Amino acid sequence: MKICVFGAGAIGGLMGARLAAAGEDVTLIARGPHLAAMRERGLRLEAEGKEMTVAPKLAGSAGEAGVQDYVVIALKAQAVAGVVEQMQPLLGPATAVVMAVNGLPWWYFHDQPEPYRDRRLESLDPHGKQWQGIGPGRVIGCAVYPAAEVIEPGVVQHFSGDRFSLGEPDGSRSPRVTALSRAFIAAGLKAPVKTDIRTEIWVKLWGNVAFNPISALTGATLARIAADPATRALARAAMTEAEAVAGRLGIVMPIDVERRIEGAAAIGEHKTSMLQDLERGRPLEIDAVVGAVAELGRIVGQPTPTIDALYALIGQRARLLGLY
Repeated sequence: MKICVFGAGAIGGLMGARLAAAGEDVTLIARGPHLAAMRERGLRLEAEGKEMTVAPKLAGSAGEAGVQDYVVIALKAQAVAGVVEQMQPLLGPATAVVMAVNGLPWWYFHDQPEPYRDRRLESLDPHGKQWQGIGPGRVIGCAVYPAAEVIEPGVVQHFSGDRFSLGEPDGSRSPRVTALSRAFIAAGLKAPVKTDIRTEIWVKLWGNVAFNPISALTGATLARIAADPATRALARAAMTEAEAVAGRLGIVMPIDVERRIEGAAAIGEHKTSMLQDLERGRPLEIDAVVGAVAELGRIVGQPTPTIDALYALIGQRARLLGLY
């Protein structure tokens, strides 16, 4: 099978390196110094004191890669709409698109029951660019758990996690998602096929909707947010609202709020991705992680005052820094 990773940064680079090392026909699309370094020296993956260098196919544009069986989009959520047109040469009649992107997905209501069937989410997909240019029928959902970083051009450091949960929006164990799961597993990654990928996405988002903006606003780590009574209470309030929104959509969280907070605290002195992006001067994933939950709250008639406040505050902070 032909697999293209569109956005071969930290997560895309990790995935691409593992697939290439396993012998898959994988093409990585990247740009700038990172692409130049990989072309010159290959892609080096460092993990747990070990390293390997692979030489996957590389491209600076979709046109160089051609039609693929699978396209894995591993970009920041806010960047996807801007590259839909560039992606078109990758998409054939049977191409599946794996959305390895944080936050709620733009395809969330695809083929869902009334009254929300095929409803578009403006905060995630302004003007329907992804719905029209990718198409929800192509999508394979993906919940991304690894933590990785491009520490220098051509070098990805893998810190923790190796699970990419996969799932068809309709819950089926289709041949295409099963084949992709097998390829990921053969590459040394965990890739369970979930019959309810939306619940998996919600569970991951549940902590992010609170901890990400609080950390970016305060500079605090997960452990510090959870240990301080005031910020812990703020996180709990936001997570309780998110759980209520999810519940209106038929989602049942598998654990309670306190256990989810304790799970975040156990990670320790870790900076969330939103805080890391802010410190590095990179655009923040505000809409997919925070704004979309607020939008869903309005759609289902569930008030989200704490989430609304966090959304307003982190939005203002990011705008002042030119990161939103």
